[in-house]
Amino acid sequence: MVFIDTHTHCADEAFRGEEEQVIGRALEAGVAKMIQADIDSSEREAHFALCKAHPGVLFPMLGLYPGSVDENWRRELDALEPWFAQNPVAIGEIGLDYHYGGEWKEQQKEAFRLQLELAAARDLPVNIHLRDATEDFLNIVRDCAHLHLRGNLHAFSASIETFRALQKWGEWSVGIGGVVTFKNSRLPETLKEIPLECILLETDAPYLTPTPLRGTRNESANIPLIAAKVAEIKGVDIEKVAEITTANAQRLFAI
Repeated sequence: MVFIDTHTHCADEAFRGEEEQVIGRALEAGVAKMIQADIDSSEREAHFALCKAHPGVLFPMLGLYPGSVDENWRRELDALEPWFAQNPVAIGEIGLDYHYGGEWKEQQKEAFRLQLELAAARDLPVNIHLRDATEDFLNIVRDCAHLHLRGNLHAFSASIETFRALQKWGEWSVGIGGVVTFKNSRLPETLKEIPLECILLETDAPYLTPTPLRGTRNESANIPLIAAKVAEIKGVDIEKVAEITTANAQRLFAI
């Protein structure tokens, strides 16, 4: 079986000094490719350097994370341009996050719109971070329908209604990670109604560690635990989940 982790953070400080071991464990677990989410300029150089050191295994995204939007957000967006020469496979992770208040809400919305336009201009998919901002997110995606967007909702936890609404305004998949294994998660019920052809696997490592490893640092090597839960929910074998989700990722991210 071959898996793809469509959202991870190997350059995160949680892995500092252990990057090679973490990547090695993932490869041993059958996770042949790992797509690296970008946050902002603070870790971008390390992020791209790690991907360059592992061609064909690590693939970079490029973008400004909503939690990094502050008074310097325009400067941060301008700083993206030189990195396109490094061939990012997506614009991400981008989106909206109002969980800790709305101090930068308007700036987040503007940065999000501009990055959607950037993705369309570059013919790249988008990788979306969405938290406590569903209404504004759907409004923006609807307004940008003319861009013919394609992408995925990372760490998907929205309703089936949100998923269905999105399909009117582009080609959208959902990234399923450790949350699907949590005891009180409502995600399994929602996932029953989402076609396997619209599902991607991810870890968001070092965050959102799946059961039974909660409380430890997450790694891409844990993708098979997530795949097994998806297989259980969908009533298929794990080999089918691996085959279809890997094909989905290859198609969306052109890897």
